[in-house]
Amino acid sequence: MTAFDPPAPIVTSLVNAALAEDLGLLGDITSNACVDDDRHGVASFVTRDAGVLAGTALATEVYRQADPEVVVSWLFTDGDTVEAGAELGRVTGRLRSILAGERVALHFLSHCSGVASMTRRYVDAARGEVCIRDTRKTLPGLRAAQKAAVRAGGGFNHRESLSDAALIKDNHLSALGIATAVKRSRTRWPGRIVEVECDDLEQVAEARDAGVDIVLVDNMTPADVAEAVALCKGLVQVEVSGNVTLETVPAYSAAGVDFISVGAITHSVRVLDIGLDVS
Repeated sequence: MTAFDPPAPIVTSLVNAALAEDLGLLGDITSNACVDDDRHGVASFVTRDAGVLAGTALATEVYRQADPEVVVSWLFTDGDTVEAGAELGRVTGRLRSILAGERVALHFLSHCSGVASMTRRYVDAARGEVCIRDTRKTLPGLRAAQKAAVRAGGGFNHRESLSDAALIKDNHLSALGIATAVKRSRTRWPGRIVEVECDDLEQVAEARDAGVDIVLVDNMTPADVAEAVALCKGLVQVEVSGNVTLETVPAYSAAGVDFISVGAITHSVRVLDIGLDVS
């Protein structure tokens, strides 16, 4: 396992569920009918697009579970930039097993590589001046895999779950003010990061004075964000969120923020087009 891989138990459970879904009760009936049981083969993972590779641990686990005698070897590792047409890795073993695991392996590999590739585009657009972070807007059940792919793309993870930090948002503030919400969070969860989502500069100042760790400025213009940074300079960190695009990342980065969180890198990515070619 590397820093770009989800935890091993999650890899195992994700692949187990995906194979059960895809193989059904009878397995790959097409391959079982058309391919002799003793026929062996070699297949190559080949990318049709340029991008960033991620999800190799999941693809490898697919074949470990499908047939322990199948061997998967990789020519690139997660986090590597790959060009269109590149052979990423090879699968060697019983052809029935290779074909049975093909679609599940490609789903994981293509999706995770799509997340890593989109993340890298945001990181490059920020010009290395700010940390690009993901959000909790992930596909149910795939959060660990998607967040590992974000890391492979050069991004950073925000909260893994609601237990990791206190993020006080507008719905929390509908019942009480910022100062009270921060005080309650500090008292209930000492040692946890406390962050407050702010819609305007007045809230930014209030959150700063309440002693939060991070001010999350939501849906503000780059000019307003620069003012928020000035209000918080040297006191608390500032994070930007809310419809951040590749076109606006440079302006938000130049405003001097510490973090930019982007939900699109997990919830709105296009998969990297990767195929499995049998030779």
